[in-house]
Amino acid sequence: MSQQPVQSCVFPVAGLGTRFLPATKAVPKEMLPVVDKPLIQYGVEEAEAAGLSRICFVNGRHKQAIENHFDRNVELEQSIAGSAKEGLLDGVNRLMDRCTFSSIRQLEARGLGHAIGCSEPAVGPAPFAVVLPDDLCVNPGGPSVLKQMVDLYQRYQCSIVAIEEVPQDQVDKYGVIAGTEEEPGVYRVSHMVEKPDPSEAPSNLAIIGRYILTPDIYALIGQTEPGKGGEIQITDALMKQAAAGKVIAYRFQGQRFDCGSVAGYVEATQYCYENLYR
Repeated sequence: MSQQPVQSCVFPVAGLGTRFLPATKAVPKEMLPVVDKPLIQYGVEEAEAAGLSRICFVNGRHKQAIENHFDRNVELEQSIAGSAKEGLLDGVNRLMDRCTFSSIRQLEARGLGHAIGCSEPAVGPAPFAVVLPDDLCVNPGGPSVLKQMVDLYQRYQCSIVAIEEVPQDQVDKYGVIAGTEEEPGVYRVSHMVEKPDPSEAPSNLAIIGRYILTPDIYALIGQTEPGKGGEIQITDALMKQAAAGKVIAYRFQGQRFDCGSVAGYVEATQYCYENLYR
């Protein structure tokens, strides 16, 4: 297994965000603000804090606002220069100084596995992270979820998925793992089921939107047959690695908010305002 460090982070952001219509008719859902920062910036900040400086957006048409957010806006910067508002851009400017950004177009919606597969030209033959920005993760006073996973990768040198316990009646919304706990919170995955019926789920340990993937995942994605709706699921490719004992599931430290739902988005906004901005 490659001993290369994890340096790249892929953000699949081509989705249409239909659960937030009409707000997302012209604005990407990843650009919706959580207090005063767009959702995507929280994810990039998490990646940068984990030492990942190569950011790749797998993007869709009409979503150039994401790329523009991580680019200079000279007119805006000049208009607020010397004012109290000048410092409001410090956070995103720091990311732009520390990271490189690339964008690859996903030409058609064919599932998360397909979206991740599109990133291969930007990532190359190296391990990489994947962040689904719909999942906003926080761990105040401790390492970010992605940093925890990068550290775990250095020990196990295989693909890693973040998991959390969910109510049994909600497992049909997630990919769910089965496996053996090797140490507290760390499981060697033997099987995964995508959105199982609650009565047939192997556990209530659900995969959330943080992954570390080894580069052989690209070939496995290419070999994966489309499933329901013609989509290629990353779970199916990961199951091939799991069959060889090459997937670890990690019950992370911290809290996750499902900003892909209106209720979760509101909860995240309230939490960030009360805990990060006051």
